[in-house]
Amino acid sequence: MADTGSIRVLLVDDHQVVRRGLRTFLEVQDDIEVVGEASDGAEGVAAAEQLRPDVVLMDVKMPGMDGIEALRKLRELTNPARVLIVTSFTEQRTVVPALRAGAAGYVYKDIDPEALAGAIRSVHAGHVLLQPEVAGALLSQEEGNNGQGRGTSLTEREREVLGLIADGRSNREIARALVLSEKTVKTHVSNILMKLDLADRTQAALWAVRHGIGA
Repeated sequence: MADTGSIRVLLVDDHQVVRRGLRTFLEVQDDIEVVGEASDGAEGVAAAEQLRPDVVLMDVKMPGMDGIEALRKLRELTNPARVLIVTSFTEQRTVVPALRAGAAGYVYKDIDPEALAGAIRSVHAGHVLLQPEVAGALLSQEEGNNGQGRGTSLTEREREVLGLIADGRSNREIARALVLSEKTVKTHVSNILMKLDLADRTQAALWAVRHGIGA
């Protein structure tokens, strides 16, 4: 039995062999517990609502409800899980919608197993996790958008918080760095997203990089 402090993971992929492989590897990790599996997006949303995982590993292309729609549904749940997309699809038309729908990270199925475990831990800790070419895809999508002016509405403290988000810091790490409470950091993050008209931390991190703030 996994420790109560384990990261609870739900696997959502239409290929049983993929789910089996992921489960086999993850179950030997001391701090990760696979709490369930689903073969499509609809099953994944239902399972997430019932099992309340911390992290969902999800494919994008699945029959019925695909990963993009499932992401949108998952975000509507109370205390939604962080979603790490694990897929073989690299096209921009797949990457960008997944990130816009709320994915906390995007990796490919050929990722090294140890790196995948590290990705799960990173996403669970609140980090944004994107492979370089994935970040590039989203940034290039933003090239034609004029978001520079929105940044002028940020306070100096909000810009500091945004820079740390771009550096991949979690709320807890930001709180430590700026000597603030986590509650205050959450308030700053909410204000940043509202002022920049962004959906989540992933978009905030990429906006920051695009406009020379932080990493």
